[in-house]
Amino acid sequence: MVARFPPADAPPPEPGSAVPISRRAMLRNMGRGAGAIVGGALLAGCELDRSGTGASPSAASEPITDWPAWWQRQPQFNRLNFANWPYYIDIAQGNRHPSLELFEQETGIKMHYFRTIDGNDTFMQEIEPYLGAGLPPFYDLIVMTNGIEVTKLINSGWLTPLDPLRMENFNRYASELVRDPPWDPGNTYTVAWQSGLTGIAYRPEAMEALGRRPRSIGDLFDPALEGRVGMMSDSLDLGSAGLLELGIDPATSTEADWLKAADRLREQRAAGLVRQYYAQSYLGALRSGEIWASQAWSGDVFQAQQLGSEGLRFVVPEEGAILWTDNLMITRNARHPVDAMNYIDFVYRPDVAAMIADWVWYISPVPAARRIIANRFEHPDVAQSPLVFPTADTLAPTGSLRHYRVFENDEAADTWTAIFGSIQFGL
Repeated sequence: MVARFPPADAPPPEPGSAVPISRRAMLRNMGRGAGAIVGGALLAGCELDRSGTGASPSAASEPITDWPAWWQRQPQFNRLNFANWPYYIDIAQGNRHPSLELFEQETGIKMHYFRTIDGNDTFMQEIEPYLGAGLPPFYDLIVMTNGIEVTKLINSGWLTPLDPLRMENFNRYASELVRDPPWDPGNTYTVAWQSGLTGIAYRPEAMEALGRRPRSIGDLFDPALEGRVGMMSDSLDLGSAGLLELGIDPATSTEADWLKAADRLREQRAAGLVRQYYAQSYLGALRSGEIWASQAWSGDVFQAQQLGSEGLRFVVPEEGAILWTDNLMITRNARHPVDAMNYIDFVYRPDVAAMIADWVWYISPVPAARRIIANRFEHPDVAQSPLVFPTADTLAPTGSLRHYRVFENDEAADTWTAIFGSIQFGL
């Protein structure tokens, strides 16, 4: 999921020296200009890749049965095309990325970085025609959230299995939270870029209305908050909330459970509790007081707190919070797979992970980055935040994490979408 604050259409930093600046300073100075996101259209990208390097489409499309032997044959081309979400990596003045510059200096690999992903579904529509045709898409390395699209990429054979011999830093430093995930057992195809929690955020007014601190998904269904509740428009988050409110684990839920949860969410809507179903604008509604409590992503709340909204609070519900992960993946038939593996190993170094986490403020997959942020970068507020480096105590009172439902096929995913996707429209 995108690092959701600031908005995706915010302009890039003003030109200047390459001295690193903090995320806080940048966000304070950003306006809502109409600056365009640095492009990532496939046709435009292909113009950059006329060097003739990389595997040919015909050779890359042949079935591969021995991936270890295949990886041994792959050369390094010293170039990499990386697609990510906007504002989801460290930035320095002049719109430069210190961690990417360090990668280029140490490896000799030229990085072409594209902030082109504005949604899992829309990006999937961009790359699917190439992947489905067995053609190499322009992007070697992509970042997408576990869910319907990632499951389809894996089930369709549209990802390159990662080379376990080039994952030394992952094996050494990766958090237990991101090892062996349910959507990709054994991290065969994916490793975490950053993660987050879907829980509840609230304002002081919610405490006053309820007579206590919000602590449960059920509080979003309480009549005391009539007209002041925000819910997610994303069908995975919305449906999961309905299931958790009924005491059902989304990961093991059935179609019959989905129908029950959808009925419960319709009751919530009919009672006038929900002010709006939000994509990314829920945070602004919380900060302004338009809503008092909402489904929320952990990193957003921490960002808002650092920017002055100190009254906002994030809580892990008693029913558990959904742990989602934005995954690094190598596309099938990628032209530069070894270069992509080198970068994956690079970002799991604690010093590099610290550079990224200190800027994006989501859950880092490398716990060892915490000490570097506290001591070398002197940002104890980031290092001590349970929303960047969660501990077992963070997940109290239940200590439980939940996961999205992993769909066994496209039909199951379509059924979920049909059931929950219509609720926000009153259907």
